[in-house]
Amino acid sequence: MKTAMQELIDDIGKYIKVDWPINKSIRSSINKALEKEKEQIIDAHTNAYLIGEDDISVEDANEASIKYYNQTYNK
Repeated sequence: MKTAMQELIDDIGKYIKVDWPINKSIRSSINKALEKEKEQIIDAHTNAYLIGEDDISVEDANEASIKYYNQTYNK
């Protein structure tokens, strides 16, 4: 599975030649957007994980959320 940003980047790649030089600031913006999206997914998963759970620490929930993200989107 891919995130929305990953799918968008793939779609744009269909219209732009692979060897097209990407400006450093554009590449930086893409990387920042991907990192922000990753943080948002992990935060949302952590918050959902903690709902109604009194026995789980935020750190454990966050660790589980990072694992979820990596298993789901880092393929």
